[in-house]
Amino acid sequence: MTFPEVAKAVLITRAGGPEVLEVRDVPVVPPGPGEVLVRVRAAGVNPVDAKIRKGTRGEIAEPKRIGADAAGEVVAVGEGAPFAVGDAVIGWGQPGTYSEYVTGPAATWTALPAGVSFAQGAALGVPASTAYQCLKSAGLAAGETLLVHAGAGAVGQAAIQFARLWGASVVATASSRNHDRLRALGAVPVAYGDGLLDRVRAAASQGIDVVLEAAGTQEALDVSLALVDDRTRIVEIVVPGWAAEYGVTVFSGGLPGSITPEVSALRDEAIPYTAALIAEGRFEVELAQSFPLAEAARAHELIETGHPGGKIVLNP
Repeated sequence: MTFPEVAKAVLITRAGGPEVLEVRDVPVVPPGPGEVLVRVRAAGVNPVDAKIRKGTRGEIAEPKRIGADAAGEVVAVGEGAPFAVGDAVIGWGQPGTYSEYVTGPAATWTALPAGVSFAQGAALGVPASTAYQCLKSAGLAAGETLLVHAGAGAVGQAAIQFARLWGASVVATASSRNHDRLRALGAVPVAYGDGLLDRVRAAASQGIDVVLEAAGTQEALDVSLALVDDRTRIVEIVVPGWAAEYGVTVFSGGLPGSITPEVSALRDEAIPYTAALIAEGRFEVELAQSFPLAEAARAHELIETGHPGGKIVLNP
């Protein structure tokens, strides 16, 4: 299978709003030892991408590619890489996946199972790996009860499904328009707003054992602190500073040292595990809109201003 010398990719040249995203020609890099070159068919759009674009996850000193999750087809294989040209694959942690082609380490690509679409595969990286690792790190066990704040988001939906598969009960906060979706996934939905603590207590008379806080609001944090004595089992993924301020556990690229090799290993483990569950019909990915690369700015507008639900992907 041949590939071009240049391809289209989305870059940021300065920090700012969605309008700073530009589509440019970039070199297509042949794979080196242990690498693969993939023709991207779908790229996941994640909230962290917007943080990178804004410059809150490092300085933008030169044109920078964006995106981390993808699914596509292998078009070239470096020496020692365990794939063949034509293989359908899922990638995560790949710099610059808002692109027609991506070259990356074979270790961060896995087979796309039959029956799983490119869009579903591209939707897994950040959400599934984050939810899986956070619950594993918190030691969520069968018979326990998990509280998920922002349960209708991609991370929240993944966490609900993992918890239910592992024998835990789940209470999840979300806007009322998303409650039917949460019920379908097996969670007890609770609306945000005044009286949240009382509503969660009523929904979980047995108490809450673990919290996954993905909303990043003071309301969600205060409710979590009131319900869980062991603050290390309150897992925060939005506000890094709450680790020092409140003693909760934070896993975030914005908190140096929180993504340890052990954490990274769990996140890597999550992707093939989740892809297999989808193929077996035991895990769902809610997909929303898809956009071409030229409309990446529109995709970023939606992830920042809110949308009805589901994962947004780009189709290079």
